[in-house]
Amino acid sequence: MTRLTITAAAIACLAGASPALAEPMALLDRNGSRVAIEPYAPNIVRVTIALDKALAEAPPGDGPIAKADAAGWTHRTDASGDIFTSSALTLTVDAKPWPKAPTQMDRYFAPSLPPVSLSISDAGGALLTKMTGWEMAPVTVNGEKTFKVGATFDSPADEHYYGLGQNQEGVLDLRGRQIDCQHHYDAPAGETVCVPFMVTNKGYGIVWDNPARTLVWPGLHSATRWQSQVGERVSFFVITGKTTDDLYAGYARLTGATPLPPKAGFGLIQSKARYESQQELLDIAKGYRQRNLPLDVMVLDWFYWTRMGQIDIDRTYFPDPKGMNDTLKAMGMRSIISVWPRFERESRYFDMLATKGWLLHDKDGNPIDGLPMRYDRAGALIDSTNPDARQWFWSTVRDNILSQGFDWLWLDETEPDLIPDGYWYARGSGDRYHNLYPLVHTSGVAEGSERDRPTFRNMILARAAYLGSQRTGGLFWSSDVHATWDALRRQVPTGLNFTATGLAYWGSDIGGWQWPNGPKAQRPVLVDPAGATAMGADYADYPELFVRWFQYSVFTPTLRIHGQRPGTALWDYGKAAEPILAEWLRLRYALIPYIYALGRHTYESGAPFMRALFMDFPNDPKVAAIGDQYMFGPAFLVAPVTEQGQTKRSVYLPAGTAWYDYWTNQRFEGGQTVEVDAPIQRMPLFVRAGSIVPIGAAVKSMAEKQPIESIRVYPGADSRFTLYDDDGTTNAYRKGGMKAELVWDDRAKTLTSKTKLPTGQAVTGLVRIMGQ
Repeated sequence: MTRLTITAAAIACLAGASPALAEPMALLDRNGSRVAIEPYAPNIVRVTIALDKALAEAPPGDGPIAKADAAGWTHRTDASGDIFTSSALTLTVDAKPWPKAPTQMDRYFAPSLPPVSLSISDAGGALLTKMTGWEMAPVTVNGEKTFKVGATFDSPADEHYYGLGQNQEGVLDLRGRQIDCQHHYDAPAGETVCVPFMVTNKGYGIVWDNPARTLVWPGLHSATRWQSQVGERVSFFVITGKTTDDLYAGYARLTGATPLPPKAGFGLIQSKARYESQQELLDIAKGYRQRNLPLDVMVLDWFYWTRMGQIDIDRTYFPDPKGMNDTLKAMGMRSIISVWPRFERESRYFDMLATKGWLLHDKDGNPIDGLPMRYDRAGALIDSTNPDARQWFWSTVRDNILSQGFDWLWLDETEPDLIPDGYWYARGSGDRYHNLYPLVHTSGVAEGSERDRPTFRNMILARAAYLGSQRTGGLFWSSDVHATWDALRRQVPTGLNFTATGLAYWGSDIGGWQWPNGPKAQRPVLVDPAGATAMGADYADYPELFVRWFQYSVFTPTLRIHGQRPGTALWDYGKAAEPILAEWLRLRYALIPYIYALGRHTYESGAPFMRALFMDFPNDPKVAAIGDQYMFGPAFLVAPVTEQGQTKRSVYLPAGTAWYDYWTNQRFEGGQTVEVDAPIQRMPLFVRAGSIVPIGAAVKSMAEKQPIESIRVYPGADSRFTLYDDDGTTNAYRKGGMKAELVWDDRAKTLTSKTKLPTGQAVTGLVRIMGQ
């Protein structure tokens, strides 16, 4: 295949995957390197560099959906180069003199690529970042003659980096590491998920526009380098902002808003790998109601079918799925069902899909069946890069599965698990589009639901993501992690980097997915395992682990119990664990008015509400690398306990505000580390001074109206909090909803609202001033 053919194919693929072609603000020539500058907003600009003019002018790939917009931008040229200016930033593409004839040493060492460098400064002229060079190295990948492509940026010593999706190595700050940005289920520390958006503490973020496997070295040897393993151009966006939330607003503008999940998605989601019968699932649901424990969603995981890819329900074990769902709804519950993208060769749709070319295939068109690297060898992957295949998948699942009363879909193994490298999609080489699948697969369901259930609020449980995946309504989780203390420790920074990528809804399988199996406890076990049935007798500290994992998860965006163990319900961890878990579950439901308001704010702003400390305390250098505590909305500082037998832990209280211990109401000044008690009933939890925290009345599920029981105010600063509510199930939230802006005057010690609360209640009588 010639270079010319590759370029034409690449342009065709890009044009077919993106918004319509738009003229760049400028197409520059740097001695043969073509540089396109394309603004999207005053604080968002795209840079494309290629040797081929058509590639430089081609639109971005999948992920970005915004249209270019150069309103308010100016372009001038002087001796330093081409200067592009908006109200938010200045981008300068450096001038490059005509190159001199190469010396003998240059002929041996110097690259042939015409150099390009550029810099970006904020509105005040302060340098944010400088790109010092770009690269194109010829390679052959999957039979294609192509290139490795990349760019290098300066990295000052005090620059810190966050995001890039999911990496489970247990460290928040990415500086000085190699990040292998690819979807990889079998990554040693736990599944990696590539969302190539990285933010910094310097007021900018970079969206890297290439779906191939990409290596990133943030701040390594004073430079940050990106290198995609397949490509013919460099394409990236720079987003700037005075705050990190400005960066997330820019990301949302570029790649799509985050929908507000249905209210049930904020309650408890109960799952197990797997409920073997309709009766078992209903018995668990009834068990929650009999114990007066709140629960919103029951999940039916895999192998409810007769064959993988049959897209049916085995009526031997699930004789009346519609009746099962009717029973759940009568109890105020909803349901999620797992649907996989894999099709066994013996399933009824395999031959049809293979004939149509709707499966991942080899170079000769033969479907790829199974996973040669693991024991898991059944089935071929539906090619969701093909829009016809996506439409067929949605309509078949809708007619065969959702018609039985299930509410939402769990789209498992969306990495995909069948690694596409060396194979082919309809779109092109699996290596070229290695990271694309989770976006197109979930998009097919999101678009189908929007079309066929226009008033019903969609939600998708999804195992992987890519740029823009937040717009599909996904709740993402950290995959099939181990049931160990080490895995729990890793979850905290893992989740913080994921939400720092601009995808707000993340959680984990509470208790770990893998069969409970860990080393013998080294300290006295804090939860008596008597009566526990969730594990074997050799894992005496597993109930303690589950309690700590559950406490942490109460303060994550989603609360979902799941795992490969005999029992996963709250009463399966023993008589000592159950009352502790019940109290924490009730705390989660009491906080849903607060959390739901945070979800609304994310929909409007793009900002996540599970927040690494660097987001809210940019002037405190001590927080830059803290990955074991975080903010949950504007009020709560969360410090999970992740060590077995631990009954105290140190907590750093960020500077610039005072803090209240949630359990004792003791006030502390920020800028110090405190040692706090952490008995098994408690997880260290602090509330920022000035916080307004609405507390909801006890309910069985979000199917009930939840009045506000009290509004807690933690004095110390003036503040505002917008309380929000709606019907919780339809898309009417897009047109508004009910809001009340609560205003705390710290000097007068009064909380006011110009309107009644969304529940119809008046503020009078509900206010509780804490710490007095």
